Amino acid sequence: MNPAEDRSFEPAESVCPFCGVGCGIRYDPATGAARGWAGPVNTKGEVCPKGVAAWDAVDHPDRLTAPLVREDGALVEATWDEALARVSDAFARVRRDHGPDAVSFFASSNCTNEENYVLQKAARLFGTNNVDNCARLCHASTVAAMADRFGVGATTNSFDDLTETDVFLVVGANPAENHPVIFRSYVLPALRRGAELIHVDPRETPTSAAATHHLPVRPGYDITLLNALAATIVDEGLVDEAFCAERVEGLTAFEAFAADVDVDAAADRAGVDPAALRAAARAYAVADRATILTGMGLSQHACGTETVHALLNLPLLTGNVGRRGTGVNPLRGQNNVQGAGDVGALPDRLPGGRPVTDPEARAAVADVWGVPAAELPAEPGLTEVEATHAFGGEVRAAFVLGENPAVTEPNAGRVADALDALECLVVQDLFRTETAEHADVVLPGSAWAERGGTVTNTDRQVLRMRPNATPPGDARRDLDVLCALGARLTGRPDAFDYDGPESVFAEVTAATPPYGGMSYEGIGTGSQRWPFSEDAAEGTAVLHRDRFANGRRRAPLRVVEHVAPVDAVADDELVLTTGRVIEQFNSGALTRRSDRLVRMRGTETVQIHPDDAAARGVADGDRVRLANARGVTTAVAAVTPAIRPGTVFATFHTLEPLANALTGDALDPVAKIPEYKHSAVRVSVDPVDRTPGGP
Repeated sequence: MNPAEDRSFEPAESVCPFCGVGCGIRYDPATGAARGWAGPVNTKGEVCPKGVAAWDAVDHPDRLTAPLVREDGALVEATWDEALARVSDAFARVRRDHGPDAVSFFASSNCTNEENYVLQKAARLFGTNNVDNCARLCHASTVAAMADRFGVGATTNSFDDLTETDVFLVVGANPAENHPVIFRSYVLPALRRGAELIHVDPRETPTSAAATHHLPVRPGYDITLLNALAATIVDEGLVDEAFCAERVEGLTAFEAFAADVDVDAAADRAGVDPAALRAAARAYAVADRATILTGMGLSQHACGTETVHALLNLPLLTGNVGRRGTGVNPLRGQNNVQGAGDVGALPDRLPGGRPVTDPEARAAVADVWGVPAAELPAEPGLTEVEATHAFGGEVRAAFVLGENPAVTEPNAGRVADALDALECLVVQDLFRTETAEHADVVLPGSAWAERGGTVTNTDRQVLRMRPNATPPGDARRDLDVLCALGARLTGRPDAFDYDGPESVFAEVTAATPPYGGMSYEGIGTGSQRWPFSEDAAEGTAVLHRDRFANGRRRAPLRVVEHVAPVDAVADDELVLTTGRVIEQFNSGALTRRSDRLVRMRGTETVQIHPDDAAARGVADGDRVRLANARGVTTAVAAVTPAIRPGTVFATFHTLEPLANALTGDALDPVAKIPEYKHSAVRVSVDPVDRTPGGP
């Protein structure tokens, strides 16, 4: 059926389903598309190209409109009762034969707080902490390091106080292109009044164009560069001694470490000019208010947690924590990365970030749920990537909500085999994605415009989504499906008997201390920010003013040594690093279905430096092969000095196959985040002409 048939459409204030900025969008009946409204973040109603195209997936003809089950190798339509019974019977059989930890639940940072909360509740009442979300793939190392040092893994400051910043240190992020509303509404005003911008990135990007200092770091050498910045600050007497005396531990030991750093040699190893590095360090250190904006270029490494620890030394040395216009602010890639973790969609954390190993935390959550604390599992579960590594062995069944791990997880060829090794794979999504093609049961999901609930954006603002449409065909809203599934899987229908998302949110606020006191009425068409307090109408904008979130007055400096990249690079190889473009999103399952977005980007390319291209006989516009032991993909060469020598860049959205055919399985030992930003590849002219019109 056509998903637009027999449906109602009514404009209502909602939130863009893409990046973590939290822009307000709604259905526009005049154009039959999405448009912005003046929300708490995009206060002028502006949206980026993805926001404009957000409606394209809502009434797309490829939408799933009924459950599918696999019969004789093919997915065929089924009733809801048949599909849900297939899921509950299979999961019950796996639990009986192998225990509850043989099942894994993949939540989604593209779904609401309420949906993620219900899914993690179902997992835990089923008997396992094997529940995680795709934030594991992007910011887990940032969260781990910040939680260790500061007590919480979240932005320290609000968007609003960025306008008071004097120096921006942007590391491994490209906000001018990938978070344009933040950049234009909050960063550019500061730059126009004279603020400086330091950009650490292997490429020249639209963010670099606005930068006073660009440090084109060699991929895999961020720790070396960050240590050189810190050593310069120490060597030139730019440490904020008064702040360190009150708020910092370990200064003497760190200064001894910094004294042994040869800044010029470190800069050379990191691939940047020593004079430029020193100038950037001075600019950051002498600023009255300096803030750090960080992204996946920093976090997506097998040493990502240590890299973020090296970064955190900079604001502690210079006193840039706990004041407006300062701090460390990760830029989130999906609209509810923060919220999914806040409400407990993590294998080691209950709602509110409390450890699953803490008996008091388990007792508190069990009290809210009305179950004995002894029924909640006490051992941390598997992370998302650990779970896929265990598919077919330790893990026999999986439920995947609104994500596409077949192409978003590293080493995609291995992941495809792992999905097929499961006894039962259940996928709930809008389309027959690459992951759904491996599934035994596929449940039609609901789009952003069809759901109510809340999401928590990058700077900790809880925002409300409201339905603009009814789901197509026999599709149901995700929350309704998850509640029905939770009741069947756990045998506790009363635990999932909610009146709707507002009643779920009321339970969220009881189980999640930072959200305590929030309400739908209080959020309205604005927001409430955690940690929430009735004394502050919109919540706490700046964290760590007098004490860090762990209750301590002081945070430690940490000595971090360089960690060699996992992929050694041979003489004939280049380093592949990946990233986003403004027109596309994650696996492209949504945005590649938008004709307007596809037209904007056109043919997908891989950036290669002229010296590297010449050495391989590659000309601009050639179709090239990128290959290693894990896989092969092809792209059109964009020969440009915008990428540093020895490195090639491709997005992870639209290559064929996608870039994760080439990325590796190595995981950060603390955060279990994969290594996406440093893969050794051989680049050559593709011997097969795959251009339009070719043979």
